[in-house]
Amino acid sequence: MKNSIIKAGILGGLAVLGGAFGAHALKEVLSIEQLASFNTGVRYQIIHALVLLMLFILIEKYQSTHFKIAAQLFFWGVILFSGSIYLLALKNIIGIEALKFMGPITPIGGLLIITGWFFVIIGGIKLKPSN
Repeated sequence: MKNSIIKAGILGGLAVLGGAFGAHALKEVLSIEQLASFNTGVRYQIIHALVLLMLFILIEKYQSTHFKIAAQLFFWGVILFSGSIYLLALKNIIGIEALKFMGPITPIGGLLIITGWFFVIIGGIKLKPSN
């Protein structure tokens, strides 16, 4: 589960960098809508980086397969969800108009995140009561 801590650290650190980049470098070059979209990606990324850290604790304590699956779904969901939002918001700056193909990737990432929460619920339901 060392991997989960590393993944959470990478997601969290990049979210903070992305938030700072958006607040300082992008506010002059993106539209209000693009910046709001970019910030949505940052918000989901930082929240789920923290969730991954909490899941690591739960996985260590309960050895739940459901929590392990949730962690994987959250990680890949954030990569697809936030990553596609970043690319879509920055496509004009990057200069690659073909990046609009990323649009359908965003809901796939969102679906992975939602499914991750479903696995957290199932994992919670299946926990054995402690004495």
